[in-house]
Amino acid sequence: MAVKYKDYYEILGVPRNATQEEIHAAYRKLARKYHPDVNKSPDAEEKF
Repeated sequence: MAVKYKDYYEILGVPRNATQEEIHAAYRKLARKYHPDVNKSPDAEEKF
């Protein structure tokens, strides 16, 4: 039985050898994109 896990690097769209600054920037970019106050899509809150 395979264990499924979330690949956070893939979710953020950064390589595994990304710097802390690159990870932080990618997180902030996605947070702004999917924040429910900005994105009125029904699935935005789920992604946020």
